[in-house]
Amino acid sequence: MKPLRISVLTLCACFVSVAQAQQPTCKAHTPWAEFHRHNTRRSNPCEKVLNVNNVGNLVSKWSYTTLGSVYSEPAIANGMVYVGSQDHNVYALNADTGAKVWSYTTGGAVESSPAVANGVVYVGSEDFKVYALNAHTGNKLWSYTTGNHLVSRLVPPNGVVSSPAVANGVVYVASEDQNVYALNAHTGAKLWSLRYK
Repeated sequence: MKPLRISVLTLCACFVSVAQAQQPTCKAHTPWAEFHRHNTRRSNPCEKVLNVNNVGNLVSKWSYTTLGSVYSEPAIANGMVYVGSQDHNVYALNADTGAKVWSYTTGGAVESSPAVANGVVYVGSEDFKVYALNAHTGNKLWSYTTGNHLVSRLVPPNGVVSSPAVANGVVYVASEDQNVYALNAHTGAKLWSLRYK
């Protein structure tokens, strides 16, 4: 039996409070609802407080322990932190306190970073599924099963570990079945897929 690894998700006090304080005043603000922000950007043009001179003063505000490792990058939207865990769960945590609001158990580990759009959390799982969850309750709205072809006989495939991107009512996600999928964001119906290898 493999030893159970415990992971701790920690947010720094300044990041959450600074982001929330700047939301109403920054015209270029968008929520950090996808991995690397929108358009895969890694910076925040609205950040006016943190810099190289004061970042060393950050302190931990809270932490939350899952029953597995956390490789998923958290998405932050509407006062919530959404993150996946190797314990097969997607978690919704209160951004101010770290208290669990809800969790949803998938059929596999969740390394995918969630994307949040229009009150829905989109996330992939190693069970080869893409899930759409109600952002407030965690109830499953739909799931879509990608293929599960073995990429290599030596290394088992990991399902959907890519981070979904959401634009104009379409969810875009890649699966280790070697396809990129475009899914209807409201129904989960496949619009198209494209093999990339």
